Amino acid sequence: MKWIREKIYRMMATTMLLVLLSQSIVYAEETQSSAVNTTAVSLTSPSAILMEASTGTVLFEKNPDEVRSPASITKIMTLLLTFEALEKGRIKLEDEVTTSAYAKSMGGSQVFLDEGEIQTVDTLIKCITVASGNDASVAMAEYVAGSETEFVSMMNEKATQLGMTNTHFLDCCGLSSDSGHHTTARDVAIMSRELITKYPQIYKYTKIWMEDIVHVTRQGSKPFTLSSTNKLLKQYQWTTGLKTGSTNAAKYCFSATAQKDGIDLIAVIMGAPDFKVRFSEAQSLLEYGFALTRLYVDENKEMLGDIPVTGGKADQLAVQPKGTFRYLDVTGADFNQIDKKYHYLELVTAPVEKGAEVGYISYSLGGKELGRMPIIAAESVQKAYFIDYLKKILLKYLI
Repeated sequence: MKWIREKIYRMMATTMLLVLLSQSIVYAEETQSSAVNTTAVSLTSPSAILMEASTGTVLFEKNPDEVRSPASITKIMTLLLTFEALEKGRIKLEDEVTTSAYAKSMGGSQVFLDEGEIQTVDTLIKCITVASGNDASVAMAEYVAGSETEFVSMMNEKATQLGMTNTHFLDCCGLSSDSGHHTTARDVAIMSRELITKYPQIYKYTKIWMEDIVHVTRQGSKPFTLSSTNKLLKQYQWTTGLKTGSTNAAKYCFSATAQKDGIDLIAVIMGAPDFKVRFSEAQSLLEYGFALTRLYVDENKEMLGDIPVTGGKADQLAVQPKGTFRYLDVTGADFNQIDKKYHYLELVTAPVEKGAEVGYISYSLGGKELGRMPIIAAESVQKAYFIDYLKKILLKYLI
């Protein structure tokens, strides 16, 4: 009957863990939605959103799901896929990229790459982020995926993965005025958040105000100055990026990022009537966000010791917090009053895989739970069999 009892114990432990996880997920959704404001900032731009990057909390929105043409803020997805390819080792910053005739033919904003011209991936990223080069974007897309068409397929696939439900891309740079090339302020914030949180090295490029590159062609070498399209870099001291865009169809768009006191904000403006409005209204959103918010961060780097394990080759299991806990406050709460408590499953039964959740840390303030951080196994514990129990007995009585 022993195996029946063990099976029941495992089922009970699994059920308890599922309950804990479902409560945590529901609560996270509630805290993110409770901070949204729709009236705090007066905007002339038809669509906008303000998001805190580390938690994804939306602080302000105005028609955030209105489908609009994105212009060159399309390139945020191009950059995201470029950095993903770098992370996976498929390309390297020092790789040399040859400009195709098609890439050279791009109109709009460009850095005037010549057919056959060779530039490194690093330089092309600068051309995209600083000068919004359409030719550089296509050259990069062709290098990563073989063709712009294939790269655009990757863009749409990534948009689906990120939950960008109102987005569809037709090109990698935003030149298309076709209504089939569209997105929303919310979706732009989502892909902007993915880029800056997963690849913060993007700031190395987006903070550049002006920098020279060198065109090397059959006609010789010629310097070319990249000048940032993001004028907020000079107007607002906390600015870190990210991308501007404008076409007749899109009017003036901007995904602005800024960092202050450890808080990263994303302000997306779409359809502004002129370039000055997109910058001033993005700044207004950022100033509102920084005035409103404070971020509580617990890095949870400590090991938590051991907990007992039933039916394993080892009797104890080392555990640790899964990661950093963040809570975005908009009420002026006293963080010194936050209560942190540890909760463990009543029964942990082997086998246990490293990384398996065995409990959670709760954070509360004034009797209200702010959120939870899972506690996970820091090692694996294999299931014990008869021979393992026999070894334990021999070791206990013979040593």
